[in-house]
Amino acid sequence: MQRTSLAEFPCSIARTLDVFGEWWTPLIVRDVYLGLRRFEQIQSNLGISRKVLTQRLDRLVEEEILARRPYSERPPRHEYVLTERGRELVPILLALMAWGDRWTSGEDGPPMTVRHETCGHAVTPVVSCPDCREPLTADGVRPEPGPGARIGPGTHEIARVLGRHPG
Repeated sequence: MQRTSLAEFPCSIARTLDVFGEWWTPLIVRDVYLGLRRFEQIQSNLGISRKVLTQRLDRLVEEEILARRPYSERPPRHEYVLTERGRELVPILLALMAWGDRWTSGEDGPPMTVRHETCGHAVTPVVSCPDCREPLTADGVRPEPGPGARIGPGTHEIARVLGRHPG
């Protein structure tokens, strides 16, 4: 099934989903982050078809989320590592994990925890203000048009709500 590209939407969430929102992609990035770097490891872990995994890995390399590094010349084999862009997606995965731990993990509790390397404590990831360190919530922030705001697909109604009208 051909999916609609969101690359031209004047919205950072839409453009991020265009790169990172395909089915399996966040789990592939998770696996690489957790140390599964070879095609066979990722394919075995996820049970994803080889064709789909190849497509997703090629796209992640094209988008500079992953880099392909050779580990064998005969036969030629590659492993995948996170680039700087890819490493910056890890907090997004941690935020998704925190939401899932709270709302979907059930009676058994979270399937994985994370420990902050600096202080050694187990943590629940929180998105917070870089100035006051207060956690950000839906009620505690006010969306405003940014310098790149424009009206286009997926934003014409949002522009009206935020007070930015065409013209």
